[in-house]
Amino acid sequence: MEIGAYSFGDTQRNADGSLRSTGESIQNLFAAIKHADEAGLDYFGVGEHHTTSMPASSPGTLIAAAAATTDRIKLGSAASIISTDDPVRVFQQFATADAISGGGRIEITAGRGSSVETFPLFGYDLGEYDELYAEKLDLLMAINNADTQNVTWSGTKRPAIADLAVVPRPLGGRLPVWVATGGNASSSARAGQMGLPVSYGIIGGEPHRFAPLAELVPARRGPGRAFGGLAQGLGGGAGSGGPDQEGSARALLPGLVQPQRGNG
Repeated sequence: MEIGAYSFGDTQRNADGSLRSTGESIQNLFAAIKHADEAGLDYFGVGEHHTTSMPASSPGTLIAAAAATTDRIKLGSAASIISTDDPVRVFQQFATADAISGGGRIEITAGRGSSVETFPLFGYDLGEYDELYAEKLDLLMAINNADTQNVTWSGTKRPAIADLAVVPRPLGGRLPVWVATGGNASSSARAGQMGLPVSYGIIGGEPHRFAPLAELVPARRGPGRAFGGLAQGLGGGAGSGGPDQEGSARALLPGLVQPQRGNG
């Protein structure tokens, strides 16, 4: 078992409820990753979002920076929204972070997005939500599983790649890649078909409700592979904002409610 943490770069609030600086949020997130390494946590994930309350819009950049200032902790996205990104660039960014880390500490968790702000932001059609994800996950895995640095691939949502170099390569040859889902059965089935582990982001509801989905995953496992299994992400917050329980609840409530509204 591994114990870790994740963050969307939650922007802190002033006493009047207004948001503080998004730049300060990124600084806080960077400091949290370093603290997690020093405290002995096994993993820290950075979740891609593009809102003023959750401004961790570039997980690969943060993870590369953190890779240079941490010693042992595994670092990954939680998740990277590959539906509206270019899998070539995602792979290159995380492979670069892998090189900076010394190898073996960087992972990609590839998701469709529990919130959909990336679709209008980057000019994608929300009606192609699943088609974009399926094709771009296929491209990401084609790059990751390539035996050489040159990749050949074709699809319908992105221009083809004809024997072109995708560099750098991870020091160990490949990066661990997880499928992210908030509980969609088709995502669990897709992971099982591709032999990939699943990261379940439990945004709401009870964890035991995800057990039937996990049964869809081990349908196909790569030969000799130590299967990643079930990883659960639990959202929440902690702190104290008042002299008693009621006062603390009033102070904490806006910070707990707003991120959930952002997730629909």
